[in-house]
Amino acid sequence: MTTLTHFDAHGQAHMVDVAAKAHTHRVAIASGRIEMLAATLALIESGSAKKGDVLGIARIAGIQAAKKTSDLVPLCHPLALTRVALDFALQAEPAAVLCTATVETVGPTGVEMEALCAVQVALLTVYDMCKAVDRGMAINEVRVREKHGGKSGSFVVP
Repeated sequence: MTTLTHFDAHGQAHMVDVAAKAHTHRVAIASGRIEMLAATLALIESGSAKKGDVLGIARIAGIQAAKKTSDLVPLCHPLALTRVALDFALQAEPAAVLCTATVETVGPTGVEMEALCAVQVALLTVYDMCKAVDRGMAINEVRVREKHGGKSGSFVVP
């Protein structure tokens, strides 16, 4: 394992200098799930949730979160994202909404944090929109699934 990059020789936190790094096409895919009651999933699927189109709003929230990641995570670089896409799948047993975010850029640093932020905020938005009927929802299994580009190359969850 290499050393942590967000600390200098004196152990002080710092933003990594990426000025000398090559600008390459970078992609990250993250995913996660929010488990819920079957009745809550039925509300989402039917589009009859009181607050409106749950997954449509969650998609916009996830895109916005990816764009604002550097405002939320102190040592992240602000990036010019070239693509943010969120996909949702409904799972009947156990009842859950699965979210996958794909984020891309051409630049000197990766977009894993942006993909993770997109998934987390999208799932938090599902919780927010459905909490009136199901406070027991649980967000689980948020992780980077794939990362491509840059000096370290590709990573794919086995």
